[in-house]
Amino acid sequence: MSIETARQAITEKVGADSGLDATLKFDCGADGAIYIDGKATPNTVTDSTAPADCTIAVTLANLEAMIAGDLQPTTAFMSGKLQVEGDIAIAMRLSRVL
Repeated sequence: MSIETARQAITEKVGADSGLDATLKFDCGADGAIYIDGKATPNTVTDSTAPADCTIAVTLANLEAMIAGDLQPTTAFMSGKLQVEGDIAIAMRLSRVL
């Protein structure tokens, strides 16, 4: 899966209202970024690298596993497969998106 395919999958899952009420960025390093603007109406998903309320550093492979439902965000955090910077409460709402 490419970063663009992951972005499209997240766009479908987010829909018009993610319930995040915040901005969240998945930073996949050299593979790119996925930025969810949960404050916008409707919510938007882009490739922006703008600052976010919460940034999640994760490999593209682990992000793909979370999108597919094979890796739970909480498990990924506890096992060090993702790192959270910023408001961790926003990261806790990931289950609404993924």
